[in-house]
Amino acid sequence: MSKVETVTEIKPFHLEVPEEQLGDLRRRIEATRLPSRELVADRSQGVQLATIQELARYWATEYDWRQAEAKLNALPQFTTELDGVDIHFIHVRSEHEDALPLIMTHGWPGSVVELLETVGPLTDPTAHGGKAEDAFHLVLPSLPGYGFSGEPVEIGWELGRTARAWAELMDRLGYPRYVAQGGDVGAGVTDAMGRQEPEGLIGMHTNLLVPALGSTMPADTD
Repeated sequence: MSKVETVTEIKPFHLEVPEEQLGDLRRRIEATRLPSRELVADRSQGVQLATIQELARYWATEYDWRQAEAKLNALPQFTTELDGVDIHFIHVRSEHEDALPLIMTHGWPGSVVELLETVGPLTDPTAHGGKAEDAFHLVLPSLPGYGFSGEPVEIGWELGRTARAWAELMDRLGYPRYVAQGGDVGAGVTDAMGRQEPEGLIGMHTNLLVPALGSTMPADTD
């Protein structure tokens, strides 16, 4: 078991990708040498060429990264070091002081972006047809190596280690009582938190039944 370090500094985070990096991405997309067209009329030979061409065209000419960047920067973002890795997270406190703290973990190959639509309804339920007692203080961390979190420099960042880091994060934010939620890989992290029973965790919810997956999946298969 890896012990979570006790570095406690929490730093504000603002996203601003240099324009030259965006230009480089577009150039590399446009320079991609695509394969010949598939020999069938369906997807039995993989993703169809026309689909890949349309996706590449959209990313190179239409996708507005600055709009996505603005959505993230409109929310309070932070980083803090947990077990040697700088972890990025969004932290939105509800105006309802009795709100229940909730840490939500995204899946693979996603990011916190997939959770942005939950921020309003969860932190401000009265503006979305809910009741004040439905409110949550919301914490949305980026998994290690995902999004804007740092990349681990050693192996061993399995679900349990991430779960311990998340418990440390909630403690560091001053939440002595909280709940957790996750889907996909996030469900694995949340399930691990429930099994570890960290002080303060009073409940959990997943939209993937992790125990149904059984033991570790084999790495060498046909």
